[in-house]
Amino acid sequence: MSAEGTAFADHYGPWAIIAGASDGVGSAFAHAVAERGLNVVLLARRQALLDEVAEAIRHKTGVETRTAAVDLSLPDAMAKIASATDGLDVGMVIYCAGADPLYEPFLNHPVDIPVAMIQRNCVVPMRMFHHFAQPMVERGRGGLMLLSSGAGLRGGANMVGYAATKAFDIVMAESLWAELESRGVDVLSLVLGGTDTPSLRRVLARHGQIAGEDDPVPIPGIATPEQVVQEGLANLTNGPTWLVSEEQREHARQLGTMTRSEAVRAMQERAAALMATEHNPEASS
Repeated sequence: MSAEGTAFADHYGPWAIIAGASDGVGSAFAHAVAERGLNVVLLARRQALLDEVAEAIRHKTGVETRTAAVDLSLPDAMAKIASATDGLDVGMVIYCAGADPLYEPFLNHPVDIPVAMIQRNCVVPMRMFHHFAQPMVERGRGGLMLLSSGAGLRGGANMVGYAATKAFDIVMAESLWAELESRGVDVLSLVLGGTDTPSLRRVLARHGQIAGEDDPVPIPGIATPEQVVQEGLANLTNGPTWLVSEEQREHARQLGTMTRSEAVRAMQERAAALMATEHNPEASS
């Protein structure tokens, strides 16, 4: 292992927990921290996919792996996580779960769906960080990373629950950074824009924007999981917040010149224009 990898493992090891590790960005983070020498606990709902990721990591890196099939939207999630990690010296928690499976109007579905998203995106990461950060503070080292979204920077149609939870995540991570940065624990709110994940591809396929979720054609103008991981790990000590991709950072700078009401209205007008173009392709010619 390189000197850089050894220093990473010394500061954030010996165990890392990655929530949402079955595919996409979560799987990419699991591979990346394992390559830097950390043993990994992989959390997600689907045991078969977790087992595939764990086997690939073991084969490639030789680190220890554990998996726990946990539905992070249920009230017993934290109890299951605590049981699965009992006795482990956890030096890093990366919370990647929390994608929006719908991107549809708030009133189109039962309210239980966004309420479950609050449990998964807000309550569980808060419980996890409270549970695992105390030993990190006592050791004087560790890292917490919470993946959020540009949707949390302002409100917008079709993401009432999602945007609200992501705003919560940004502020929670920033506040934790303010408390823990001086105590040796790095905290980063990693704010993603569009990212090429299976979850996004399912949404785009359902809305007819790509041929299907297995469509191999790259989606232009969005980040890859590898880019997210690279920027996240490179900026873990540069908290409290890092926005992935220059496009996302420029977008945030533009929002910063507006009042919140102006920003919401501008995004609403942009979304309406895009919708009109999709339904009338000649409008863009």
